Amino acid sequence: MQRIYEPANLMEGEMLKGMLANEGIEAHLIGCDLVGGTGELPIFGLLGLSVDNDQAEYARELINLYNAALPLHGDEPESFPGTLVC
Repeated sequence: MQRIYEPANLMEGEMLKGMLANEGIEAHLIGCDLVGGTGELPIFGLLGLSVDNDQAEYARELINLYNAALPLHGDEPESFPGTLVC
């Protein structure tokens, strides 16, 4: 098992876990039970996505593609240009 990514928040972690599952990669969101302790625990490094060693490279590639995604021309809202709407 390898920790391959630290999501910014629980929602991003769950979304990426679902994206990886759609590609046949079983991911585990580690630390999701600790998020409620924010204030008593450090804010950074609580969440992590982990996958099997043999799927780590492909999972990292998919997450890098996700992070590099840009909105399609005309799909961004007028109030937030350049923001990807999901």
